[in-house]
Amino acid sequence: MTLIAHKFGGSSLADAQRIAHVAALLAARAEDQVIVVSALQRVTDELLALGAAAARREEWNTRLQQLRQRHFDVAATLLGDAQGETELEPLFAIAANLLRGIELLGLAPEPVINLLSGLGEVLSATLLTRVLRQQGRPAQLLDAREVLVVNQAETYVAVDWEATRSRLAQWRAEHPGFPVVVTGFVARDAQGHPTTLGRNGSDYSASIMGALFDAAEIHIWTDVDGVLSADPRLVPDSFALPQLSYEEAFELAYFGAKVIHPQTMAPATERGIPLIIRNTFNVDHPGSRIEARSAEEPPVKGLSTIDQLSLVTIEGAGMIGVPGTAERVFGALRTAGVSVVMISQGSSEHSICFVVRIAEASRAQRVLEQAFERELADQRIARVHRQDDTTVLAVVGDGMAGRTGIAAQLFDSLGRAKVNIRAIAQGASERNISVAIAAADAVRALRAVHAGFYLSPHTLSIGLIGPGNVGRALLQQIEAVRARLLAQNNIDLRLRAIASSKRMLLCDGKGELAQTLSQFHDQGEALDMQRLSDWVQVQHLPHAVILDCSAASAVADHYADWMTRGIHVVTPNKQAGGGPLARYREVQQAARGGLVRWRYEATVGAGLPVIQTLRDLIDTGDEVLAIEGIFSGTLAWLFNRFDGSTPFSTLVAEARAAGYTEPDPRDDLSGLDVARKLVILARELRMDLELEQVEVESLVPDSLRDTDADGFVAGLVAFDAAMDQRLQQARAAGKVLRYVARLDLRAGTAAVGLASLGDDHAFAHIRLTDNIVQYTTERYRDNPLVVQGPGAGPEVTAAGVLADLLRVAGALGAQV
Repeated sequence: MTLIAHKFGGSSLADAQRIAHVAALLAARAEDQVIVVSALQRVTDELLALGAAAARREEWNTRLQQLRQRHFDVAATLLGDAQGETELEPLFAIAANLLRGIELLGLAPEPVINLLSGLGEVLSATLLTRVLRQQGRPAQLLDAREVLVVNQAETYVAVDWEATRSRLAQWRAEHPGFPVVVTGFVARDAQGHPTTLGRNGSDYSASIMGALFDAAEIHIWTDVDGVLSADPRLVPDSFALPQLSYEEAFELAYFGAKVIHPQTMAPATERGIPLIIRNTFNVDHPGSRIEARSAEEPPVKGLSTIDQLSLVTIEGAGMIGVPGTAERVFGALRTAGVSVVMISQGSSEHSICFVVRIAEASRAQRVLEQAFERELADQRIARVHRQDDTTVLAVVGDGMAGRTGIAAQLFDSLGRAKVNIRAIAQGASERNISVAIAAADAVRALRAVHAGFYLSPHTLSIGLIGPGNVGRALLQQIEAVRARLLAQNNIDLRLRAIASSKRMLLCDGKGELAQTLSQFHDQGEALDMQRLSDWVQVQHLPHAVILDCSAASAVADHYADWMTRGIHVVTPNKQAGGGPLARYREVQQAARGGLVRWRYEATVGAGLPVIQTLRDLIDTGDEVLAIEGIFSGTLAWLFNRFDGSTPFSTLVAEARAAGYTEPDPRDDLSGLDVARKLVILARELRMDLELEQVEVESLVPDSLRDTDADGFVAGLVAFDAAMDQRLQQARAAGKVLRYVARLDLRAGTAAVGLASLGDDHAFAHIRLTDNIVQYTTERYRDNPLVVQGPGAGPEVTAAGVLADLLRVAGALGAQV
């Protein structure tokens, strides 16, 4: 039968229930088995703590008895007889004797501690062996100290393969058959003294035993589904990688990923034995397979970070072209016992920077200042300095080698998440790119890069301001496409805040949007715009967007600050684009550089591509000569209906009753809203136009400016005759009345008002509430370019905002 080596860690052997589960798991597999076990969960730590307490001559016996009782209880539950206690009791007697000796000496010699700390594995191996035998399996217990001989090198534990193979052959001659239960972690040195393999020692034991027994595979059973693409505590969307190469696993393990340590894999990798990381508590999951070669797709397999680091830099003109500078730097660090995590040096040789553990940073700085004391004194070396709040993020994958664009994608993802890179390192193998960043940016950076390589969704943390007609329609539209965007486009839209002019709701963004809106009405608190923006721009989500569906100038006042912080703004609110020029410039300045987006397509023409079309004309080098447009659905409806059969005041009342106008129709009839839209288009053409510079013909009589809305509608009757006269004059000339915005680039004029247009004009035959814009350009001089369609209403306006939101997601790297 195929021989498989299995290793079970302490979490898999925490109590009787879990040990029984492991025994059942093993019994269900049709194979020969070598089973390496760790101590029960936290037992090794407790044995070491007992040794330390005895060395201090503190009371230790009570804790030892508690540990003894824990194992006896497990044995009683699993075996149901006293035989288990009989087999375990001598081991606890050894522990007691060792602790008494330590207490007498007042110190804990290393060989004694090695013997004491290794008792946990002997205890757990004894228990599992008895359970397997109770199942009717001929299990045999191998105390690894009987066969495994190792030599302690400076930085690792080396196996004496010749001596070990010889001893194992003798043991196997006396103990043929399977399964074999082996104590992990423990061994003997060449002098026969008990020793251990150090932390991660049981993993190392599994790799060694897999090699000794010529196993087809080595299964490392733990409490996760495999090697994860990132730390799940930091990136909830991380997932188990189905396959990795040995080298990929080495890189991820070095940078702190939950993988077996590179040194522990060495015996398996040297013999090409695959390692499979499995979950004891999710047996059906296939786990992560680590072997010689891995699939090249995806090119990036995983990300990992190391925290608690310091970036140390030595710099100065005296380093340029001087041979041996790097040798002096790293020689001094080696002498001081400082381990270097990452190195980076520019080709100018002006500086060398490296990353060390923060606990060693002060020592590293001090020894370099001593080593370069003379150069610092005469300014050939400018300074040695450090940044302690540093984290290193590593991007790992065999498929990165020779693949263009990987580094660009990494830097783009970090840039769009507003994460500054302090130092960069990449080896010639191209299997790893590492960047040093500020520790405060680590979670945001990790999530942004994870999403940037499509390892997880691009998550947008969203705050909605203005849950009125447009805001509600927008939430309905987002809810309708949310699941599809996540499944097909890898975009996760999370509504984490809703605010009106007085109230707000802050939430996690994972619920249904209709429910969130209901909670806003029922549970909202007083508005605090600073708290809202802080909540939306939470550190653990890489991208933040505020959707401003209000019409408030006070909200637009926040745009520049939000964007400077890295919050994208999407809005149909015309106040920023059509308001004071100074504020507009401030917002535009905040948007420069391309790292943050201000999208406002819906400010003119709702969902129509009015602004995008204008930008395309400009970007392709066309010269815009004039713009004309009907930018008010309300005024379009009024003058499409105004044919003399119904008084103008009656049409205004009908439009108000039907909801076509604002609650106060003067907001539409004043022409200011249309003028703002014209200002927005003019500024796209780099015209420094203020609203006050637009010539506006208001349809609100002066005598009715100060009355209330009802009084205005009632008083408008007195002006029907004047409006009818304008209509008849137009008709006499064969024309129609339309409320038109005009921008003449050659004359530098902007005007809004009633115009008489010929029957052949593009604006003469539009539908009732259509918006229409006509661009006259050098290319479209004789036949102007026209954009026409519904330009008002909550649904089409919301659609324009949603389209802009998805453009922002696309700019952040999502597949839109």
